[in-house]
Amino acid sequence: MAGSSDTVAPPFWLLAELTYKCPLHCVFCSNPVNYADTAAELDTATWKRIFDEARAMGAVQLGFSGGEPLQRDDLEELVAHAHTLGFYTNLITSGIGLTPERARALKQAGLDHVQLSFQDSTRELNDFLSHTRTFEVKKRAATLIKEHGWPMVMNVVMHRQNLPHVGRIIELADELGAEYLELANTQYYGWAWLNRDHLLPTHQQLQEAEAVVNAYRAKLTGRCKVLYVVPDYFEDRPKACMNGWGSVFLAVAPDGLAMPCHAARNLPGMPLPSVHTQSLHSIWFESPAFNAYRGFEWMKEPCQSCPDKAKDFGGCRCQAWLFTGDAAATDPVCSKSPNHEQVVQVVQRAARPDPAAPAVNEFPLVFRNDAASRDAAVQARAVPMARPEPHRC
Repeated sequence: MAGSSDTVAPPFWLLAELTYKCPLHCVFCSNPVNYADTAAELDTATWKRIFDEARAMGAVQLGFSGGEPLQRDDLEELVAHAHTLGFYTNLITSGIGLTPERARALKQAGLDHVQLSFQDSTRELNDFLSHTRTFEVKKRAATLIKEHGWPMVMNVVMHRQNLPHVGRIIELADELGAEYLELANTQYYGWAWLNRDHLLPTHQQLQEAEAVVNAYRAKLTGRCKVLYVVPDYFEDRPKACMNGWGSVFLAVAPDGLAMPCHAARNLPGMPLPSVHTQSLHSIWFESPAFNAYRGFEWMKEPCQSCPDKAKDFGGCRCQAWLFTGDAAATDPVCSKSPNHEQVVQVVQRAARPDPAAPAVNEFPLVFRNDAASRDAAVQARAVPMARPEPHRC
């Protein structure tokens, strides 16, 4: 059932995924595993129209993401257009491609904020996880960000491979002058789902890391604010994914598909609307995709009668589908879910891997863009790639 402007608030945050191109090959990339199969990227004029429509609806924050948005030659022009519309603009970047010339141009265009990603605390570890030699380039990008007076958020995706180094990661953020450090525990979609056996930490790792984080928080008061959130799999209640489906967040993919969350294009049986054929207003208020999981009518038990449904909105739809094959199911991280045991078993396997199970040895880390390894791993592990077949854990 279509929503209306009387019952549905307009989007607050627009995420412009300008491109899936990226010089890095991170094993936890949130881009679709089959991103190379998407259609041509939107042109400059179409992106400007999208910004116009989003701002007219009331959106106030605009994130430039990817892939790597610096791969787009028109990034400065798009930032300038967004700035004239009154958006608060945020560049979400690996830093690769942020030259002194481009930094000056982006500052002149009105860019408000930069989020810079690292993979780990040292050159060897960072470059291994990104499958590139980019650590020193990232450090130079951090210097440019500070020189131009941008507030800097340093983002590090956390997982089994780098959680033991969390103290050194915090020290690196402080050394680089980051105002905020976001320790973003891996969300298992896209390439991270493919590499989950290698990335999922243990309870002990998380507890030890949290103790280190708390110690540094006290030490860095007034210098760097450290944000750290426990990953979904280790909690007994789901998070309010995107603050509720179609509630505040609207993403547009490089090919023009509009999505209520980053991973929605992988949900089967849900044709996503395209900015090529619909206005953003129509997409947000009227499209079946954006209305599919709004409100509470769609919910099954135990969500339907749960007193927490107005807090967590049933959890993550993409996570529900990945575990159960049903996007309307209760998020299995919830202890009330009839499928919660699947999550428990995954966590237990991470802590006590079965030596007879060859999964990790047979399936090494698959780096983004490694098409041959990706295709073989997808076939062997039955990883969902926008297909209706459910994944069986």
